[in-house]
Amino acid sequence: MRGSWPPLSVLYMIEVEGLTKRYGDKLAVDGLTFTVRPGVVTGFLGPNGAGKSTTMRMMLDLDHPTSGRVRIDGHRYRQLSDPLTSLGALLDAKAVHGGRSAYHHLLCLAQSNGIPRARVHEVLDTVGLTPVAKKRSKGFSLGMGQRLGIAAALLGDPRILMFDEPVNGLDPEGIHWIRNLMKGLAAQGRTVFVSSHLMSEMALTAEHLIVIGQGRLLADTSMSRFIQENSRSYVRMRSPERERLLDALREGGYAAVPAGDAVEIDGASAADLGELAARHRLVLHELSPQQASLEEAFMQLTAGSVEYHAHTAEAPRAADGGVPPGAAPPAEAPGTPSTPGTPGAPGTPGPQPGGWGAGWRNKKRGA
Repeated sequence: MRGSWPPLSVLYMIEVEGLTKRYGDKLAVDGLTFTVRPGVVTGFLGPNGAGKSTTMRMMLDLDHPTSGRVRIDGHRYRQLSDPLTSLGALLDAKAVHGGRSAYHHLLCLAQSNGIPRARVHEVLDTVGLTPVAKKRSKGFSLGMGQRLGIAAALLGDPRILMFDEPVNGLDPEGIHWIRNLMKGLAAQGRTVFVSSHLMSEMALTAEHLIVIGQGRLLADTSMSRFIQENSRSYVRMRSPERERLLDALREGGYAAVPAGDAVEIDGASAADLGELAARHRLVLHELSPQQASLEEAFMQLTAGSVEYHAHTAEAPRAADGGVPPGAAPPAEAPGTPSTPGTPGAPGTPGPQPGGWGAGWRNKKRGA
């Protein structure tokens, strides 16, 4: 590591260099280096167990790194004299004394950082908690707790903001509000760093992405480039003159792949393909560029970094009382009545033989 931190060319940044954290034999964070810059919302993504929360805790000096360092606006977090005016963070919305009201929780934070009392009323109004400001936080719902945590992050009017799962528990109105709030803060030139597992929401909010897996940096790029580099993009065309369309594409040097009643073309723009169809006087019922979602691109990139794998339901093994793969289900004995409304009767909803949990049910019945 270098002996001195280089002078900042851009203020209000989060700079992470060679950050590593070990818990015994467990390497939670492995040499992370990246910079979170102002003016855009930067998304922080990774599978469960990737090291996101550990990284964010080290940014706030809540955990001590094994090696490497983090600078907040050129300084370690613990060196900031009034930290809430430099960086506002929401890591755990439950980190509130349940016996305190929302107002007094924020007032305590304000007084410890030299923030005027009037600011408490401002942020309570911003997050929509003014009507419950004097109520004890232990009676708050998950969404109300999130709003209180966001209010605490905004309290010092900081230049840098860090949010971990900010939409947890929020209703649709609250999600729309926090999304626009983060975009607005970035538009003011602030640094906004947000971690979330909701890919659909991140796709609407973040402009830049930092993706980690098993503690290592996987991507540090713009949203558009991330999707482009980690997924397939193509153009879908559909015409009632499908064979003529295929011939025209071959003549034009395009490789077309049949897909049902349509064709898919890689490496071409919709504009070029539309002009080709026009030159051949082809009727088109569809001409649509197709691009993967952020979720699909994320799954593609992190497939080898997932620590906790869930599994789809499978048919039970024969040893568990199920039907062996490829075998037909046993026929009913002649004369056996099938009473509607009983398990296994035709038209009866509910678990059927061979479905998920069948082995456990058979064992429970003593089969």
